[in-house]
Amino acid sequence: MQVYGHILPGAGRVAKALPRAAAAARADPFLSRSARQRLKMLHWYEDHGRNARLTCRHFGVSPDTFYRWRRRYQRAGPRALEDRSHRPRRVRQPTWSPALARSVLRLREEHPRWGKDKLAVLLREQGVAVSTSMVGRILRRLREAGLLLEADLRDPCVLKRRAVRPYAVRKPRDYQVVAPGDLVQVDTADLRPLPGVVYKHFTARDMVCRWDVLDVRHRATASAATRFLEILQERLPFAVRAIQVDGGSEFKADFERACQERGIRLFVLPPRSPKLNGCVERAQRTHREEFYQVVDLPDTIGELRQKLRAWETVYNTRRPHQALGYQTPKAFYQRWLMTKTERR
Repeated sequence: MQVYGHILPGAGRVAKALPRAAAAARADPFLSRSARQRLKMLHWYEDHGRNARLTCRHFGVSPDTFYRWRRRYQRAGPRALEDRSHRPRRVRQPTWSPALARSVLRLREEHPRWGKDKLAVLLREQGVAVSTSMVGRILRRLREAGLLLEADLRDPCVLKRRAVRPYAVRKPRDYQVVAPGDLVQVDTADLRPLPGVVYKHFTARDMVCRWDVLDVRHRATASAATRFLEILQERLPFAVRAIQVDGGSEFKADFERACQERGIRLFVLPPRSPKLNGCVERAQRTHREEFYQVVDLPDTIGELRQKLRAWETVYNTRRPHQALGYQTPKAFYQRWLMTKTERR
């Protein structure tokens, strides 16, 4: 029995397209992505009645672009569809003489801090007709060729000392934060309850379960930060494995030694990068808006510390947190413990 035509609609077109695609892949499997896309466009053109306008609309290219790639393909095959350099065939060549380049180099070595404007004036005084822009191009060409070695421009009147931290380091890129306590961000903020009175507010936030620990001190010193570290370990329901702080002086000296003695890794932020401490920076705003701006602040720091401790309990056990799916930090941590136990 003979069967004429195709059983499935469009089977003939698919049968023609599959061998063509396989042949193209076998022809050159090392084509770039852009070249394969252009080859696909040319094959689509062949399979659709060689309609150039329809092909251009389908692939979103102009007719000039399509015909240019088609001519390249007809001349040299798939390899001609690769991107080419757009460098002009003829580039501008230097118009200055070697003697002028040597004069510019000699003057620049004599006066390392003088730019093209001053050097151009000196050359004109020597009877050399040269523009300022040409002197600048000569200097750039000398740098690129390695002939002009710039002088050491360090200021000997300013002594720059690199701060050496005995224990704190930058947070490694491969450090993973997956469990509560893996990384706790700590920061301070100024608090002015009365005119002329300045307190220091301390905030610590765990990055996983958003558990906060708060305190307020008279000053932000290393000893005050060390005391806050003790409070942090007492109030958190989990162990602290790493702390991240900025470069403030309160997180040096005694605080750094205390972290080292307790086996807590200490990560310090680069200068001017508060965005890397985003969790605790957002916590500072929350406590400012929802506590300090809505309560009557007492006159003494002891009473203020008691009210702040009560707010900390409300925050961790009653306030729904949007980042936790509107769970409290305590509920999120308990659920995390149950999940961990079930996995074990």
